[in-house]
Amino acid sequence: MKASFKKYILNFKNPSGTSRGVLRTKETWFLILEENGNWGIGECGLFRGLSFDDVPEYEEKCTWVKENINLGETELLKQLQNFPSIQFGVEQAFLSIRSNNPFQLFDSSFLDAQKPISINGLVWMGDKEFMYQQIEQKLKDGFSCIKMKIGAIDFDTEIALLKSIRERYSKEEIELRVDANGAFSTNEALTKLVVLSKLNLHSIEQPIKQGQWKEMQNLCRATPLPIALDEELIGVVDVTKKEELLQTIQPQYIILKPSLVGGFAGSNEWIEIAEKNNIGWWVTSALESNIGLNAIAQWTATLNNKMPQGLGTGALFTNNIDSPLEVQNGGLFYNTSKEWNSNLIDSLCI
Repeated sequence: MKASFKKYILNFKNPSGTSRGVLRTKETWFLILEENGNWGIGECGLFRGLSFDDVPEYEEKCTWVKENINLGETELLKQLQNFPSIQFGVEQAFLSIRSNNPFQLFDSSFLDAQKPISINGLVWMGDKEFMYQQIEQKLKDGFSCIKMKIGAIDFDTEIALLKSIRERYSKEEIELRVDANGAFSTNEALTKLVVLSKLNLHSIEQPIKQGQWKEMQNLCRATPLPIALDEELIGVVDVTKKEELLQTIQPQYIILKPSLVGGFAGSNEWIEIAEKNNIGWWVTSALESNIGLNAIAQWTATLNNKMPQGLGTGALFTNNIDSPLEVQNGGLFYNTSKEWNSNLIDSLCI
């Protein structure tokens, strides 16, 4: 078996704001496998500034995988424990090369019957007018679940935006989720959660920075608004440590980003532990290209989780890889009448 890696820079159509700053580009890596005339592709969705494996030796580890690909998937995954995004790329690439179609990795009604996956519409941070424009567009596009990034602009302005939605749409009509990306300080978090809870929100993601288990535990016990752990899961690779984290904090939900938590295998471990502890969960992509998003969506479809998932559409980038993935009425579809961009795929495989 032959392996190669290609670095690819995704360019945002519009600068996208989070509480950590503004994103203009997103680096990603593709792993391509070739054997006996077959080929497979997987995306290592490195997220600079957030990924546990955002380390100087990342590219060196990619080279190691390329040179040791014949160790096989199981052994590679074992030795890549501290490189979750590469684990994810390896899982995809091996699924891809074993499949009759390198882009069809899991059997489900998502592929077979073009059944949509319900997803949330994401509203990025920015000034009030920009955020309101996004909200209006998501509602026009038929989303029944909207997720809004908060924590970067004035809190009162964010509350006013959320109130304006609630004045027009009840919680039965529109589900509202917010994501603070750890922006609240520990001494103000509960007060802000009380204010937010009055707006009939579904949940808030990561209200305070990760790594503060005791503070997060206290918050999850006292909160009037369900809390979902997101960044908190990053870098926790040992199954015993995963159990300790969830049993200690006891959040209402966890959010699984395969690129950041060890691919499908790592995500499945989290799901099993969460369900044993009566903790809800959903899946979210992490700004992958359509290669990674396709894999995440197909896997998610096999899990039969009825909640809206956080699967981005790939429409954020000017140079994404054209794919059969499309969004209609708040659902992600795999349109089998559409084709992948073979020219760009061919250029990656050279």
